[in-house]
Amino acid sequence: MMSLNTRKKMLAVCIGLSFCKSHYADAATEFNTDVLDIDEHSRIDLSHFSRDDYILPGEYLLDVKVNKGNLGQRSISVFADTRNEDKSRLCFPADLVSKLALKPAALNNVRYWHDKQCADLSGIEGARISNRIGQGELNVTVPQAWMKYSSPNWVPPEQWEHGIPGLLLDYNLSGQIGKRYGRGQVHSSYNSFSSYGTAGANAGAWRMRADYQGSSSRNRLRNRSDFSWNRFYGFRPLPDIGARLAVGELYLESDVFNNFRFTGVNLRDDERMLPPELRGYAQEIRGIANSNATVRVLQDGRILYETTVPAGPFTIQDLGAGIRGKLQVRVEEDNGHVSTFEVNSTSLPYLTRPGRVRYNLSAGVPSTLRHRMEGPGVAAGDFSWGLNNTWSLYGGSLLSTNYQALNLGSGINLNAMGAMSLDVTHSRAQQTAGDTDAGLSVQLQYAKRFDDYDSQITFAGYRFSQRKYVDFPQFLAVRQGERSQDYARREKQSYVITANKTFWADDSARRLTTYLSYSQQHYWNSSQRKRLDLTLSKTFDVGRVKNVAVSLMAYKAKEYRGSEYGGAINLSVPIGSGRRAGYDAQVSRHNITQRATLSDYSDPDNSWNMSTGVNQQGKGIVSGYYTHNSPYVSMNLNSSWQQESYASLSGTLRGGVTATAHGAAAHRDAGSNSRIMVSTGDVGDVPIDGGRVRTNRFGIAVVPGVNSYYDTTTRIDVNNLPYDVEAVRAVVQGTLTEGAIGYRNFEVVRGEKMFASLRTVDGNAPPFGAVVVNKSGREISVVNDDGTVYLSGVKQHEKLDVAWEGKKQCRITIPDNYQSLSQLLLPCE
Repeated sequence: MMSLNTRKKMLAVCIGLSFCKSHYADAATEFNTDVLDIDEHSRIDLSHFSRDDYILPGEYLLDVKVNKGNLGQRSISVFADTRNEDKSRLCFPADLVSKLALKPAALNNVRYWHDKQCADLSGIEGARISNRIGQGELNVTVPQAWMKYSSPNWVPPEQWEHGIPGLLLDYNLSGQIGKRYGRGQVHSSYNSFSSYGTAGANAGAWRMRADYQGSSSRNRLRNRSDFSWNRFYGFRPLPDIGARLAVGELYLESDVFNNFRFTGVNLRDDERMLPPELRGYAQEIRGIANSNATVRVLQDGRILYETTVPAGPFTIQDLGAGIRGKLQVRVEEDNGHVSTFEVNSTSLPYLTRPGRVRYNLSAGVPSTLRHRMEGPGVAAGDFSWGLNNTWSLYGGSLLSTNYQALNLGSGINLNAMGAMSLDVTHSRAQQTAGDTDAGLSVQLQYAKRFDDYDSQITFAGYRFSQRKYVDFPQFLAVRQGERSQDYARREKQSYVITANKTFWADDSARRLTTYLSYSQQHYWNSSQRKRLDLTLSKTFDVGRVKNVAVSLMAYKAKEYRGSEYGGAINLSVPIGSGRRAGYDAQVSRHNITQRATLSDYSDPDNSWNMSTGVNQQGKGIVSGYYTHNSPYVSMNLNSSWQQESYASLSGTLRGGVTATAHGAAAHRDAGSNSRIMVSTGDVGDVPIDGGRVRTNRFGIAVVPGVNSYYDTTTRIDVNNLPYDVEAVRAVVQGTLTEGAIGYRNFEVVRGEKMFASLRTVDGNAPPFGAVVVNKSGREISVVNDDGTVYLSGVKQHEKLDVAWEGKKQCRITIPDNYQSLSQLLLPCE
């Protein structure tokens, strides 16, 4: 005959299966207790598991999810049903109905109760609220037929989060110290430090921002320091109309007119609110550094990007997608050499989905980096209208005192042949001397990806402008007397093309990747500019040596002050897991440098590169490069030495600090993206997102660089938690609007695991099937035979409720000295 304990264990399995069934079945689940001895029936309570629609009345802190999409954590009330004591009634918050993204027909079927604070979704056919309160979740299922949107890769605007109020500071610190030699003796020493970044505050949907930059330098001849706030501005998303509103010191960022700075207001549709496959791209910048160098990307003197790079080719791929217009790239090498070149950051041919109208409206007064408003007021607007699947019509106007411009063009989808656009701009400018210039500018753009040939013309453009065509930045430069500036040069024609191709893509032993970029500008009143960049890279096997890599990069540039050319070749051979040895050579107009290199990238958070070599004059060169990524900051260190020439040490720190009412934490650089503050209660050193982020001693961490308008999953790395730490809630999803500070509260407990026996005041054990509930309403254990329970993550003095027969019957308290007890007996009072 089967023993009593065995029969109870079988019954426990049935209870577990009933959990699975309760998500789908409406009827009560009945358990056959006849498998137990007759005198045991009074000590069994399975009512908690048999009634699918019954929940103990009270307040529960739950993750609310609709069709698996997260609506955030809310306090949910459960009331006793006054009409039926065997039932309870869950209150779905009325303010969450708008986040379900229901069609009007479904909204009309929603009924409200409890003074309209609770919503009843039973009127929507197929809608269901699933009881998983014991697991910390409230799942709402609504058939897609009743939803406004249906896309597996996109979260509807109703479910986007504006985040919580808070303060932030993102910074980039760079420093360099060095010495230059003459005839074997120290000739001069120098040091320089610079910083740029953004300070800001969030309140509701508004984001207030202030960009800053500062520098300090000292050498034998002079000391110099400078600090300035570049601009003050604010912005907020407008999800209802798919737009972004900005006020303050702004940049035009137009697709049809050249970029300029103004103080005013801007309203534009935001394509980042569209599904991911419909969003744009950012410019890529490539170059070569002949020694360890600092690379800065500027626009109108404002630093957009700064980093340190080792000697050799470099690529910058993480510029913001909203950057438009001409960019200046400045490469400052450790040997004192400085080189500059320009990049035209442009958009793809202007195509818009059928029936959709895109727009960009601005009004204000031109302003300078010193916050002075100079020039007449200006109003600008551009649009694009998708006529059908093939054609888009676009254009715009820019109006100011003594200056007017009108643009009109069309984009065409050539299907297998790519996409192309053609537009014409007419300008009329009345100069200060009374002369009036009027002219036309014609622009042709093209883009195409050839999937069958593994190649892509990323962008190709041609523009021709008449002699008397003047764009608005040129008009302002002439008014302000800046005729020597670039803006005073009148462009005649320009060519731009960027393309890449992979040869033999399906054969790893023969695969060859190429990249080409060419730009050329001709001017009516100045010399021409040209730049050509070419990169070839190949990976192959040599006998038993796999993944040998070789790359070749060359460039040639003609600037106002002369010509430059250069190139680099790199050969690297794997010598272990993540380690490589190689040979580098850099060629420039004035020098040839050859190096032997050794690098280690086995640890993604700690990588380094060392090299030694000789230059064209026979002088020895030694350099090193080290990168470290911690949960709180990213760091680059460069060191270089050249015989009888110079020695230098430079570095960069990137990071940020975010503070809210929940706490504060340092973190890696977030850039212009959103961020998520994570709280794990009072438990510190909890790994988040695979250990990339860890909570500080106060249980706070910040996940930086979160893409706006993307569904983002934040998770605790449960596989690397300490033995005494347990994550009750380990995964949270959500979608943040631009610049938001999201908040994710994970229930993480630190405490011991134990077995205990429970006894009520009359000395009896709670019935088999009773549940143990913590203060947040989460069920943490089920009472077993003879009142035994398994408890995890419990702390001293913690109070836990024990419930059966549909209500909380008694409470247990974890004692101070429980760790020293071999057997724990807990009174339930």
